[in-house]
Amino acid sequence: MQDTEWVRVNEDDRAIKIETDRLEAVIPKKNPKQWMTGIEKGSFLDKRTGFREVGDGLMVVDWLMEAGSDEAYGDLVFAPDGHGVGRYTWYENETEPERRYYALMAHGSSHRKRMVEGPQLCHRMKPVQPDVIRGTDFIAVKTTYHYEYAAPGRRAGSRWTQLIVFPKGERFFVLMDKIDSVNDSQEMFLRNDTPGCIRHEKGDTFSEIYLSYLSGPNGVRIPSSEFFTPFPPDLKFGYRRDLNKTPEHFIRAYHLRDKKTGEDGPWLAGLTLEPSVVYEAWCSQRPGNIIVMILEMHGKPVKAGESFSAAHIVGYFDTIEDMHKVYDRYKGHTALIVDTSGWRLVR
Repeated sequence: MQDTEWVRVNEDDRAIKIETDRLEAVIPKKNPKQWMTGIEKGSFLDKRTGFREVGDGLMVVDWLMEAGSDEAYGDLVFAPDGHGVGRYTWYENETEPERRYYALMAHGSSHRKRMVEGPQLCHRMKPVQPDVIRGTDFIAVKTTYHYEYAAPGRRAGSRWTQLIVFPKGERFFVLMDKIDSVNDSQEMFLRNDTPGCIRHEKGDTFSEIYLSYLSGPNGVRIPSSEFFTPFPPDLKFGYRRDLNKTPEHFIRAYHLRDKKTGEDGPWLAGLTLEPSVVYEAWCSQRPGNIIVMILEMHGKPVKAGESFSAAHIVGYFDTIEDMHKVYDRYKGHTALIVDTSGWRLVR
């Protein structure tokens, strides 16, 4: 592809690097620095300020899941590659109390869920060959993958599609995750990290977190000091569609901080453009100095052959007001369509 004055694309057998007039980002194809899905760890650069993402990557995709318990089979099921599927088989070298403590801190105890299909794409996905789509004022990358195994009584083979669009002149990208399901479920959802996790030591990389959907219409700003001690996802700062009123906007953001000077930089935000698609979301401190920003999308009945999707905007913003202005411009959409003639969000 020909580079232009506003965008450069550098693709090799490991990854695709996108450099626009405002951003840099890397999308892995194999051998990632952390995870195989989404934007690669440490690669998302805001050219205006010089700040980067401080977690393990952005919009990282996980299991295909549903409400319910795997207690009848969870400890006995293994994937074809020997990887544990059950609740505690990831931690088979640890003691039972250690396993249960990690499960509590990672997933909480109030809402039971189980895998429908695996693998955990971010962790176990095989190499992929994304398509690059180029228009006059955007560059896009499309990645697809089929889940490889399923829970007892279910089929494998649902297709995940992630479509990322980098528009000219913007400090954000537009993204869609879509599932074409081969299974029936009463409450199927896809789990991801929106926008991504935060790595920190006593708040050295961020000063506060903003959640638009808690504590009233203006949302809540949470100081970094609230995340110095681990806590489970269902203790605080959680959202469940069955327990909360659907908000007007669904925005999650963290205020970046310079580790050397302590000065604030831009906000890095994830905007889920249709709030009703959020099944559950949490912002919790796990052991190991990592804040997870899990979001589960859809959580509604699905029949084999049906699809569901969610659309997001992820990027850098100078103020919370700027996030809401962009949200109002694009709100209400759940899908993304792209070809060489252009891109558009659809409902």
